Amino acid sequence: MTDFDAIVIGSGVSGGWAAKELTEKGLKVLMLDRGRMVEHKKDYITEGHGPWKLAYRGTLPPAEVARDHFLGKWGGAASTDRTHFYNNDRLNPFDYENSKPFRWVRPNQVGGKSLIWSRVTLRWSQLNFDSNKQDGHGSPWPIGYDDIAPWYSYVEKYAGIAGQKEGLFQLPDGEFQPPHPMNVAEEWVKERLEKAMPGRKLIHTRCANMTEDKPEQGRSKCQKRDQCARGCSFGAYFSTQAVTLPAARKTGNLTLLSDKVVTNLEYDGKTRRVTGVRVVDANTQEAHTYTGRIVFLCASAMASTQILLNSRLPNSGLSVFNSSGVLGRYIMDHVMRTNVWGTVPDGALDPLVQFGRRPTGVYIPRFRNLQGQDEGVDFVRGYAFQGAAGRAIATPGGFGVALKQGMRRYAPWRIGFNAFAECLPYKDNSLTLNPARLDRFGVPLLVFNVTFKDNETRMMNDAQRQGETMLRAAGLVSVGSGQEEHVPGDAIHEMGGACMGDDPTSSVVNRWSQAHDAPNLFVTDGSQMASTNCVNPSLTFMALTARACDHAVKLVQAGAI
Repeated sequence: MTDFDAIVIGSGVSGGWAAKELTEKGLKVLMLDRGRMVEHKKDYITEGHGPWKLAYRGTLPPAEVARDHFLGKWGGAASTDRTHFYNNDRLNPFDYENSKPFRWVRPNQVGGKSLIWSRVTLRWSQLNFDSNKQDGHGSPWPIGYDDIAPWYSYVEKYAGIAGQKEGLFQLPDGEFQPPHPMNVAEEWVKERLEKAMPGRKLIHTRCANMTEDKPEQGRSKCQKRDQCARGCSFGAYFSTQAVTLPAARKTGNLTLLSDKVVTNLEYDGKTRRVTGVRVVDANTQEAHTYTGRIVFLCASAMASTQILLNSRLPNSGLSVFNSSGVLGRYIMDHVMRTNVWGTVPDGALDPLVQFGRRPTGVYIPRFRNLQGQDEGVDFVRGYAFQGAAGRAIATPGGFGVALKQGMRRYAPWRIGFNAFAECLPYKDNSLTLNPARLDRFGVPLLVFNVTFKDNETRMMNDAQRQGETMLRAAGLVSVGSGQEEHVPGDAIHEMGGACMGDDPTSSVVNRWSQAHDAPNLFVTDGSQMASTNCVNPSLTFMALTARACDHAVKLVQAGAI
């Protein structure tokens, strides 16, 4: 007899969908999260506040950043309007001393990164599912676009995605609400770029910020405040708190426990089943084990991998889920920090001002290596650009009347883009545990051995050159570019560690996100990914989770698990 029909570990985009799907299918579900409780609306404590209402006018003092949020600062934790949503790196570290540089940006609340994500929601194409097999990197994907397409549609319709159909095979269309409009500068660049360089497209960024209400869910369309990372009481963007958690609670089948740190999964080697989920209370340090017929591990790619690695045989450092030998391997993140920019020439646009603060911008989809390997291109796979155009208030000199009149003017329109490139799945990019260093809950600290390699460097160099070429072709002036240090984890798109595949000797989970070594365990966050593509991955996590839940419940009903 188990405590629950299902246990869901984690409450971010994947865990929220797991809770919704399993409870709506009639299962009694326990959801566990290591972070504190955050209730929709009530606990968005900085929502709507101007800088004068924020501590330090919204900028966290450098000493506090260095002490508590030295990794999270790249994900926005250095702003006091959202610091409370981020992990304290001092209290919950990984093994910095023995790791290669890695920026593991983590949340610290129920809802996980669904409260603070960038909300860019893009589908994968068949091109991306074929890539591992075609160029020989990583474990071949056991599924294709047709397997996941219905689940993309299912998730998009419920979540509310703004976008526009473009008919691009490398970036499939979805179920869209109307897009957030481009501003006049973006429209100007789009027209000229697509005319000057056929095959290059500038499109609306597809995002999980609604442009139409969903009254059946109690959600209103985006108010264009650009404060999404503080939480949104309108429910205008997809988050666990606004969308999946209310649906799960409505069933009466959900038990949610916050401040519960999962240390490991207990396992019966004879039956090959997960028999329990061991947790430590984050406040009292008391340990407890919960049991469930099935377990959905959705703690985030790196945290889920840590839990699996720490689920070890008695008196052994070997994980019970690593018969393949690839658990903790193929760790990936998108490569970024290559930027290009340019200015619209004086007089090209009417001197009007755009009103409102859109939650997103524009997107240039991948154009490299779409039909095999492009001639003269010295890397495999590809990259895309995310960006936006805007105008700053002019900063004139002088005093008195001249200064006031000057401040009524605006600087020229500028547009900028950041490249996001695919990182290949390298087997030696890995996570391990350091048994000599334990955290405050008794869990061995993670050690990151992850680097970007030559293919990623060549890709970024090409993105810099091509970015400048495109902006000049579109007629922009003062075009420039730059690269900063490329550090894994910086894109906050961590993937891999428990990769998907048909072959149990070279993968951790099967085509249904089901562990080869324990049929009642499903791993449905980023850890299951066998490659990264160059697009934001969260929509794919959601679709794979909903798909896995459907399969798991069918197995339960058939008595197969």
